[in-house]
Amino acid sequence: MAKKTINNDVLLANIIKGIEEVKGNDISILDLRDIDTAVCDYFVICNGNSNTQVNAIVSSIQKTVSKDLKDKPWHVEGTDNAEWVLMDYVHIVVHVFQKHIREYYNIESLWGDAKITTIENKY
Repeated sequence: MAKKTINNDVLLANIIKGIEEVKGNDISILDLRDIDTAVCDYFVICNGNSNTQVNAIVSSIQKTVSKDLKDKPWHVEGTDNAEWVLMDYVHIVVHVFQKHIREYYNIESLWGDAKITTIENKY
């Protein structure tokens, strides 16, 4: 059975909703579609204040996307130490960091050619 294609905009909205439901911070969307060497269309980057919150964000994203779109990530890694969790939805890759790890790796600067959209915290 062929997997149904999910619109990137709808998936992005559900990922953001999942992050916001557990008060994930500093949400950025990097549009990588115009970069030839990019491995996906978008990065979504956010951070939590502890490993517990990072895992809560990851869980919330998975539940929201599963419930609303009947989809799940192709791959998830980093949940053991929950300092940097990567969720691969094929066209969209979500990075959930602890704040100090995000500052250290500074992924946004590595993809300086990307169009970056920052989502304001609603709380």
